[in-house]
Parts: sequence; C-alpha cells; structure tokens
Amino acid sequence: MRLFGTDLVLLHPPSVYDFREARAEYGPISDLIFSTPVFEMYPMGFTSIAGHLERNGHNVRIVNIAQRMVTDPNYDAEAAIAQLNPSIFGIDLHWLPHAHGALKLSEIVKKHHPTTPVVFGGLSSSYFHRELIDSPNVDFVLRGDSTEGPMLQLLRAVMFGGDLRTIPNLTWRRDDGTVVVNPLSNVPANMDNGSVPDIFYVVRSVFKYGSLKDALPYSGWLDYPITALLTSRGCPLECVVCGGSHSAYQVVCERPHPAFRSPDELVRDITRIRKLSRAPIFLINDLRNGGRAYSRRILELLEKARPDNEIVIELCSPVKDDYLEQVGRSLPRWSVEITLESHDERIRRSNKRFACSNDEIVETIGKSLDNGVRRVDIFFMVGLPGQSYEDAIGFDAFCRELMERFDGDQRLEFFVAPLAPFLDPGSSAYEDSHTHGYRLRFRTLEEHRTALTATSWKEMLNYETDSMTRDEIVAAAYEAMRKLIELKRDWKLEEEAKCQASLDKINASAAAAFNIDHQIPPFVDHKTASAFNRTEFVRTPDVPSIFQKKYLVWPLVSGKRFASLFSLAWVGIELILDECRLLFTKRVPLVLSHRGED
Repeated sequence: MRLFGTDLVLLHPPSVYDFREARAEYGPISDLIFSTPVFEMYPMGFTSIAGHLERNGHNVRIVNIAQRMVTDPNYDAEAAIAQLNPSIFGIDLHWLPHAHGALKLSEIVKKHHPTTPVVFGGLSSSYFHRELIDSPNVDFVLRGDSTEGPMLQLLRAVMFGGDLRTIPNLTWRRDDGTVVVNPLSNVPANMDNGSVPDIFYVVRSVFKYGSLKDALPYSGWLDYPITALLTSRGCPLECVVCGGSHSAYQVVCERPHPAFRSPDELVRDITRIRKLSRAPIFLINDLRNGGRAYSRRILELLEKARPDNEIVIELCSPVKDDYLEQVGRSLPRWSVEITLESHDERIRRSNKRFACSNDEIVETIGKSLDNGVRRVDIFFMVGLPGQSYEDAIGFDAFCRELMERFDGDQRLEFFVAPLAPFLDPGSSAYEDSHTHGYRLRFRTLEEHRTALTATSWKEMLNYETDSMTRDEIVAAAYEAMRKLIELKRDWKLEEEAKCQASLDKINASAAAAFNIDHQIPPFVDHKTASAFNRTEFVRTPDVPSIFQKKYLVWPLVSGKRFASLFSLAWVGIELILDECRLLFTKRVPLVLSHRGED
C-alpha cells in the first residue's frame, strides 16, 4: 500500500462506448436532463462513496470517461485506463442506458489490468447482478442504494485480505466459479452518513489528483454549475412507470421505507454549497414525502439561513394546505417542478401520479404564482399506461387553458418528452407489464446492451403499449414537441425565428428516426423532410439536444456562476486543511498498519 497511491478508481462510462464512430438519431431521449445522449453525468453515489472512503484513509479518484470522450474528440479512453493503477476499479451501471458502455469499460480494464478486480454498482447493476457476475470481466457486484459501507469493506478485503462472505450486499464468485449472493442487509434507515452528492470531495479531488476534466459531473457544468441534492433514498409513492417508486426500491434494493436526509444536515449542505456556487440548487424528491413535520422543519431552517441561490423544489401531488405559502416566506428565490406527466385525469390515476382533478392542479399552480415562485415547470410524458396517440398529443390544449387562466404568465414553462429509451426495470410497469398494458421487447441485460447500438431511438425502445405501437409512440413524441413549439410561438414565449428553426429540426429528426426512404409520419412536412439528406441530420450523442434543453435552466444569482473570490479562497483553505488532517490521522496510520502487505 503506497502512501500516495490510488486505492479505488471509479469510472463512469458513456451510454454507448463507440458513440463517436457509430452514428445514430437519438432524438429527444436526453431532452430533460443536463447531459447529452451519452448520459455523461455520473451518479451522485460516486461522490458519496469516494468521500466516505477518503474519510476512512483511502485515496479514491473519479474518472468521468464519458465526459472526457464528449468534450475531446481525441481523448483515448483505453490509453487513459491503461495508465491507471488502483487496487480495484469501480464501474457504475446505475441507469440502464449505460449497459453498453459499462460492459465495454470492464473489458478494457481487464485487457490492461487482468489481475485487478472490477466491481459494478448502481440500481441497474443491482437488478441484473446475476447476469453481470457471469461476465469474465466483472468480479463483484455491490447491490442496493447505499453501498458506501460495503465498498469500504470490499476494498479492504481486496487490499489486505478478508472474508468476502461477511460483506453485505455483495455478489461474487468463489475460485471454483460458484456464485455467492450475500444478503442485502446494508439498508440504512437515514441518509446522515454523508452528503449526496459530496460536492466538496469533487473540488478537493481536482487538486489532489491534478485533473479538473476527470472530475467534472457532466460537460458544460463549469458554465452552469447547478447542484442537485438527494433528499431521500427511496420513495413512498407508487408511480407505475418509475424505477424509483416504493415497490421498485423494494424489488431492487430491498428497501422497505425511504431513508431521508435530516433537515439539519440537508440545510447544512445547502449553506455549504452557497460558499462555492451561485448556481441553482435542485432538491430531488418532494420534501413532503417525509411528512408534514419534516418539510416544515426544513423550511424553518431555510428561512433562517436565507440562501440566495435559486432553490428548485419538486411537487409530486397537489398542495391543499399552506405549504407553498411557507416556501414563499422561506426562500428568496425558488422555482417548482411539477412532473404531471398527463393532462388526462384517467391516465394520471392509472399511473398513480397526481391522481387528482385538474382543478386541484390549477389551484396548486395558482398558489405557486401567488407566493412569489420565479418559475413553474410542468412536465408531460409520452408512453404512459393507457395513453393513446390522441391522449399524448392533447396536452397542449390543457397548457393553453393554463396560459389563459393565468393571463399568459411567462413564469409557466412546459416540457414534453417520451418515456425513453427504456422502461425502468423494477418499476410496476416493467415487473407487471401485462397488467399495465405494456409489451416488453427486452428482458435481459444483454438485450438492452444490444439495443443501444441501434441507429435510431425508435429501435432502442424496450416497450410498446396496448394503446400505441413503437411507431406511434415515436410519432406522438415528435408531434407533441411540435405542438409545444407552436404553443410557445403563439403565446410569445419564444421568438418566431427560433420556433421555426426548432420545428425544422424536429421534422428532420423525425424523418431520420423513421428513415425517409421508407416512411414519413403524416405530420412531418414532406418538403421540409426532403430538404435534408439523411446523413446530414443523423446525430452522434455528443451533440446536445436540439429541442428543449435550452429552457432547462434557472437564473444565476447576479449572473454569477461561483461565489466571490474570498469565499472560494476560504473554501480552498478549508479543503487543504481537511486533506492534511485526513492524511495524518487516517491515511498514514492505515499505511503504517499494513506496511509490507502489498
């Protein structure tokens, strides 16, 4: 064990490893996230794992292979991996769209480091752990949503020796090839063992390991350094298509109840981030999921702290009390996310999300506007249970009613996207697909991995429904986006020229997805589609979404991305002192106690 050696390297893969050569039409599949269709934003758990291990004396480095490949056409991922020399490699397969890239990275690791163990983790790894462990390039799989502790145990067992049978959540192979699945017993009841994400680990690692590019969460983060804070692991809600629902976490993580970040720790995270960034802070999951006392306590603490960053909150159900009044009193700048998914009350009841009347939705929006919200984002989805083509594209009439009801208030922002590319394993729609009207095309990890190499997102879709074929789902997604652009144009939410440019790009993408040599959806203008040669608009996933991503931003405080130089300098001093403390109180004793065991 070397004092300044790296014990663990965490690699984040691109969705498709060879995306720079394999051209495809990815359409709107990454429209409503900050990363490109490469999905180069690594999971938050990377930083909490790294932070936990470093607090216990280990050196852990994150290398965002996907981000490096997106931003640098000449970046040689294989050469970079070959130069690394940790005791163990970790690769995330959290989101299923990484199935191709993650397995390819494990193959590259084993090519250059045949004796170095490889461990996989994440929700998709947990679901497909038995299939993963059959790969000769995967040595371990850590299951569950909280693997900080088990990862520390595994790392020390690899480095110093230990009984793998005692490590919770671990799937592994004995020397004779027998697969062992240890109990998934590490399911913490709360989230107070560390921040998720641990943004200050990221900042400290930049200086410690000498690379800003490796540690960046996603391409473009320096231009817009938004931070998302996870308020809970697990959810009490049962949204049918959600891989993060209560039943999904029971299936994948054996979690009986959500684990919440305590109000004091959550607000402490927010105030610490304010020392570093002036960008928005997005609180993931509805604070009310923790109960009335929980959400009220958070707001009381925020009212005292008065953070001037834009705080973005989520609503997963209508507000019937004075919750939004308290939000308005507590936060100088705030916005709200409402993932409504459908304007149709029947479909919402089927999906078990916002199973309420439209009048209650309107009332909730009105309360937000009346209490000083800076923006209300309302999201709709194509591909829901029981949703027909007409249902999917009919959302714009509801949006127009909202604009009329609120006198064209430009704080209202609308989004629409398909449920793509995959229906989440673990969700009720996936596990009980027939009951919810879904027909699944893929079941195994290998089938999903292969699907990602298709030339169109239409061919990647892993489902159809009783109400729509894949062709209809894709056509409805494009038609819905077209209607959304027309809504923005009619209500002067966007300039005419920009709207027309967006419509042309939507038509071009639709023609590519359907292949204009064979079939053009009826809503695509044939003259517009024919003006594009197919090879001109078939995109590689490193090209940012051409449809809605530009609207997915909130204001920076005084137009500034980061805190003052004085604040940043003070953060830097604190991190240097923290690193020195960890070196002498954790790392040095650990090295001395295991001297000569390498």
